[in-house]
Amino acid sequence: MTDVKPPNQFLSSETEGEQFRILVQGVTDYAIYMLDPQGHVASWNSGAERIKGYKTHEILGEHFSRFYTEEDRSAGAPQEALDTAIREGRFEKEGYRVRKDGTRFLAHIVLDPIRGDDGDIIGFAKITRDITEREQNRLALERTREQLFHSQKMEAIGKLTGGVAHDFNNLLMVIQSSLELLRKRSPDNPQITPLIQNAMRATERGTALTHRMLAFARKQDIEQRVIDVPQIVNESRELLRRSLGPSYTVETNFCEAIPNVLADPNQLESALLNLAFNARDAMPDGGRIEIIVRVARNPLAELAVGEYVSITLRDTGHGMDVDTLRQATDPFFTTKGVGKGTGLGLSMVQGMAEQSGGTFRLTSVPGGGTSAEILLPAVDADATAEILQKPEPNETARPLVIVAVDDDSLVLMNTTAMLEDLGHTVLEANSAREALELVRGQKIDLVITDHAMPGTTGLQLAKTIRAEQPLLPILLATGYAEIDPSAGIQLPRIGKPFLQNDLKAAIDKAMQRG
Repeated sequence: MTDVKPPNQFLSSETEGEQFRILVQGVTDYAIYMLDPQGHVASWNSGAERIKGYKTHEILGEHFSRFYTEEDRSAGAPQEALDTAIREGRFEKEGYRVRKDGTRFLAHIVLDPIRGDDGDIIGFAKITRDITEREQNRLALERTREQLFHSQKMEAIGKLTGGVAHDFNNLLMVIQSSLELLRKRSPDNPQITPLIQNAMRATERGTALTHRMLAFARKQDIEQRVIDVPQIVNESRELLRRSLGPSYTVETNFCEAIPNVLADPNQLESALLNLAFNARDAMPDGGRIEIIVRVARNPLAELAVGEYVSITLRDTGHGMDVDTLRQATDPFFTTKGVGKGTGLGLSMVQGMAEQSGGTFRLTSVPGGGTSAEILLPAVDADATAEILQKPEPNETARPLVIVAVDDDSLVLMNTTAMLEDLGHTVLEANSAREALELVRGQKIDLVITDHAMPGTTGLQLAKTIRAEQPLLPILLATGYAEIDPSAGIQLPRIGKPFLQNDLKAAIDKAMQRG
């Protein structure tokens, strides 16, 4: 290493010292100070005092390594900085430094060697800038961009998924209703009947898949009711115990008096089953599942202010790493093998929660299990008198004259076949215009209309009919929750795809309401 001069020579010129003091003392955004050749602090400006917290008399003569973290000192970083500056003529880096009070800050550091007229090192010029706020702003901007990108991606996938599920529902309905009528009209044949039953089971799996897709897209046709969450959880617990097997224990914990929520009980039960089956897969050798229900007040900033019911399912499984947890609720992401999972289970849970005005969140630690929490808005006390179970409809005793409306000819044909098999007279319409002509031309007992039709929706058709015939019962057939709740008209609905018994029950309900 080049010979260096002693520190007192570095500070020998009073004129130079005064010029330096005038130049840098007023700078407060940067710590500007000098080091002697060995790295001891030889001068100190007001910016250094503000950023690092030391008064001048506290730091002069101290080695600059005290600003480094313990890890960096152990790794020899201070001496490496001096050696690099001498060797390369400059040392520049970003890293964490330590203030007097022990707190850390992110710093941008520049270290330049100072040489005398003979080229020997007489010290170092050190400039440090606190860039903590800048880095925090950068990270916040990145997070915002990631959230925006994720939101746009989810919206695009949601629209695509919802559209595909809607069309797929129509196809499933044609297949399912055809199989049902075929099974009903065919004699029991050991070579044919099992094939029909197997095909029916396949359509049921397809229906469950489309329901998950629509739930993820927040377009699932849900029937919200005031429900008692502990009751739903207790009923689900018994089902879970039977489904999971003896290697798994299911415990419940109701922390306090739990208010009711407004949600679809079938969807909530399905969400709990999905979460429990995920927990089972994380505990292949058995384990414990705990379902905790409690009241949460203003739980998250992104939710509306108010009281929520928290339903948390905890397992003792292997947990998830950061990358898996980050992708867990993304649609079609699965850690299961090909053909063993769709990746829509958690997306469905999230969609159900958000469609009900709440949210869903996951926390997990590798080796420490997973907690899945559903948050649903609590219903105020005045709503607790509402019915928790749907009333049983009275059966329609007489045959009806029904206008069936659907722009899909395959769906229309099978809907007609099921209605005629129930003994009703059916008039078919492929559009709202045709339906209006039929309604205006003769006495009609009931209109069953698809909602998602080109030109005029089923809801718009219903409004037109109600304006002319206020008492005519109308049944809306849709599996796609695209109906604006503020539309100003409430209609009984039947979700697609539906079986003949579903159709019969929906007709009875519609005729009751008128």
